[in-house]
Amino acid sequence: MKLTAKYSLLILLPALLTSCFKEDKMLPLPDRGNVQTDTIAMTENYTYQVYFRLDSGKVVSSNRRMESDLGFDCSGSGWKIILNTSDFMRIADLGVVPFAQPCDTTGAKWRFDKSDGNPDSLAIGPWFSVKGTDTVSNHHVYLLDRGMDDLGKSLGILQIIFDSLKNSTYYFRFAGQKGGVISQGVVNKNPRVNYLFYSLSAGGSVKHLEPDKTTYDLLFTQYTTLLFTSAGAAYPYLVTGVLTNRSGISVATDSVTAFAAITLDKARGMSYSTALDAIGYLWKSYNFDAGSYTVRNNLNYVIRSLNGFYYKLRFIGFYNKKGQKGYPVIEYQRL
Repeated sequence: MKLTAKYSLLILLPALLTSCFKEDKMLPLPDRGNVQTDTIAMTENYTYQVYFRLDSGKVVSSNRRMESDLGFDCSGSGWKIILNTSDFMRIADLGVVPFAQPCDTTGAKWRFDKSDGNPDSLAIGPWFSVKGTDTVSNHHVYLLDRGMDDLGKSLGILQIIFDSLKNSTYYFRFAGQKGGVISQGVVNKNPRVNYLFYSLSAGGSVKHLEPDKTTYDLLFTQYTTLLFTSAGAAYPYLVTGVLTNRSGISVATDSVTAFAAITLDKARGMSYSTALDAIGYLWKSYNFDAGSYTVRNNLNYVIRSLNGFYYKLRFIGFYNKKGQKGYPVIEYQRL
């Protein structure tokens, strides 16, 4: 009788243990999003830069593109300094020369930031040597052409020297092209953004223009890119288009498949680029005969966003209801 009870317990034990654990359930994938259409108001003279988030379909923030001159890398070990290319800015390295003395542009070798975001091709390259935990200047003086405003008016030329990067703080000085009053610039890194920006107007000020780097996917803006002649010589050109968030957005391009036919399976098999200008400006072209822009609505982009979702996107317009340019119309959908 005891033996029977023993075997009965052994038979019941697996069932009892099994009942203590919940069965695994397959988690359903999120529903595919609806096709959405939005118009981005850069305005007719491309005055505004617009940060856009795909999952909410909302503008995160916007600012006048002339609000800054330089951007300062806020990553932990970052040191990069970028130009505000939306104003067609350029810079020339004069080497070790007296600072805040009259500077001549004769013979200046002007450089522009490339639009792909490659740190190896920045106009302001490594400006320092490393001493211990500090980044110390090479003492080069740079001549900075601040570019043009949205009406094509010159914003003037300054000279600048980057002194150091200590305890996550950039220190630099700037003065007019003819010298004179020296202004001191200080930028403290903010790890929540990719770059903090700085305006050299009115003695200088920090500009918190870029939103939190986790909150947006795309930046609609005017920017400078480098084109090439038939002989292979590079020349700068001001364009209007889309740059991506530097924190990991990647983009694939498809000009063959119909927009409606792009699926998640197809998206997963595409080739992606992390270049900032992977979307860029070639989704439109200028028709000189008609005096207007034509949008290539057969050019599709698939965007792998910060939240891990895939979105397909295409441009279907560049004008508002009043016929004014500078209002890109996008159609997009989460896959």
